[in-house]
Amino acid sequence: MIDISFKRIQHLAIPAIIAGIAEPILSSTDAAVVGNIPEFGTESLAAVGIVGVFLSALIWILAQTRSAISAIVSQNVGAGTLSDLRSFPAQAIFFNILLSLIVLGFTYFFVEEIFTLLNAKGMILDLSIAYYNIRVWGFPLTLFTFAVFGLFRGLQNTFWPMIIAAIGAGVNIGLDFLLVYGLDGFIAPMGVVGAAWASLVAQGVMALLSLVLVLKKTQVSLALEFPLHPQIKRLVSMCANLFLRSIALNIALILSTREAAGLGKEYVAVHTIAMNIWLFTAFFLDGYGAAGNILGGRLLGAKNYLSLWKVTQRVTLYNTLVAIVLILAGVFCYNYVGLIFNKDPLVLSIFTGMFFMVLICLPFNAIAFTLDAIFKGLGEMAYLRNVLLGSTFLGFIPMLLLSNYMGWGLIGIWGAIIVWVGWRAVALIIKYRKKYLPLALETPQEVI
Repeated sequence: MIDISFKRIQHLAIPAIIAGIAEPILSSTDAAVVGNIPEFGTESLAAVGIVGVFLSALIWILAQTRSAISAIVSQNVGAGTLSDLRSFPAQAIFFNILLSLIVLGFTYFFVEEIFTLLNAKGMILDLSIAYYNIRVWGFPLTLFTFAVFGLFRGLQNTFWPMIIAAIGAGVNIGLDFLLVYGLDGFIAPMGVVGAAWASLVAQGVMALLSLVLVLKKTQVSLALEFPLHPQIKRLVSMCANLFLRSIALNIALILSTREAAGLGKEYVAVHTIAMNIWLFTAFFLDGYGAAGNILGGRLLGAKNYLSLWKVTQRVTLYNTLVAIVLILAGVFCYNYVGLIFNKDPLVLSIFTGMFFMVLICLPFNAIAFTLDAIFKGLGEMAYLRNVLLGSTFLGFIPMLLLSNYMGWGLIGIWGAIIVWVGWRAVALIIKYRKKYLPLALETPQEVI
């Protein structure tokens, strides 16, 4: 019998929440620290924001292997066939690292052209290039870490990813302050470059801890063996769909940043603040999604559809409640949140006028991210691909074009983001009810 109790869900979700917010904390800390540099703080914040969105786009595209690895491992755990995967983890991790190196090579030599296309100009462009040329070397480290996280999730363990992520975030925060502002008499202030080095070192620490813990705390071998495991073909198929999904997802994020950059440095600085908050809450909400992902894959492997339906109901409810708490926290701190990132009066004024749009997103995020994670655990990658393609090209882009035509500025950009997320939430609800509710009703089973 598979435990789907409140206690079990919290046991999986809370560590996943802590682990999940590590990546946005790295970017948010960089943004907050450089945004408060006495000279050129707004330009530095804009540069970190532009690079951060591009980096997130690449990482999210490549990190989808984490979800695929988790789904394959958890389904085999549920089916009792875990021993059949002996050579799979090492091959999957190697696949992840190889992808990261390919992307690193393609982007490194075209960095100026990339950020010029994103409307970075003058000092912002120079700072973006300097920041990216250091952060890019963290690709292989981050993708290795994410692959290990997927392996741990598949094994029903979110504790060790939490420990790794928490240590990495702590290292990043400490080094950000030390390297960006310097230490009088010992370390000269490095500004944006210091923030990049802080993030790179933190990514290295997380990769090293991931390596040690996967060897020490699991029976998994990282020795690369051939021939290729039969599940690698399935992994590649899943990843291909998830790559296309992530490309569509990141087209939306990159276009939103490009449009904001076209409005001026203060507007892209505000968009950076809003996007960092949005990403933080997104990864926060993704914690309950991770619990659904882990349990969903296992329950599917065990063909326990009634428990699967009940897990989905519970984690969606819990995530909605979390979204409400986050909204209330945002309302309570409405006039103070922006001060964390920047002190420019114009930046803060613009941010205060649009922050409510970020809060409106949260209930849609809660539903969309929960069901998205569960669908990944169920291996429904093709449908997730189609949903993102639809929400981006039929929802987000038309709304963005309308906003541009009407001159709605940053409010319109975030209106397009709300349409984008809302589309995903509705589409996933419809599909899940249509496919899995009948299965739950036809095969009633006992649950704990």
